[in-house]
Amino acid sequence: MSEKAIPVGHIPSGLFIVCTVDDEGQKDGFLASWVQQVSFDPLLITMALKEGRVCYDHILAGKPFSINIVGDDQASYLRHFWKGYPSGQGPFDQIPHDISEHGTIKIKDAKSVIECKMLSSSKPGDHNLIVAEVIDGTELNSDVKPKTYIRKSGLDY
Repeated sequence: MSEKAIPVGHIPSGLFIVCTVDDEGQKDGFLASWVQQVSFDPLLITMALKEGRVCYDHILAGKPFSINIVGDDQASYLRHFWKGYPSGQGPFDQIPHDISEHGTIKIKDAKSVIECKMLSSSKPGDHNLIVAEVIDGTELNSDVKPKTYIRKSGLDY
């Protein structure tokens, strides 16, 4: 392991379920940890997105997507999106959720949800760096604390 990668892994992040709904109503989502606010005005976030993720084409096409902020007591969601779900089952079949007026997924038990649209994308490394404008946001569960994550190394999730 590269010595310089160890402290990079110590940069704390949250854990998020990034979700899309395509034009045919197909729902998809994946577990993300590299999401960060980068501007106050306009309100912008950045997100790292690896090519091949289920939501990749949808997000790069500039369609609305949601970032559901996982609470510290929601390990089952993390397992569901990290390990996968049973064959023939949709990613949200067993997860209570709503579809917003923007057409994005709001997981009912999440701490909060941020709805976004991509403004720009670049690929400086093995992930695309997405800059997205926040088009809406809702705190769903005020009593829940956001889940934080610290990695052992900057060379692995």
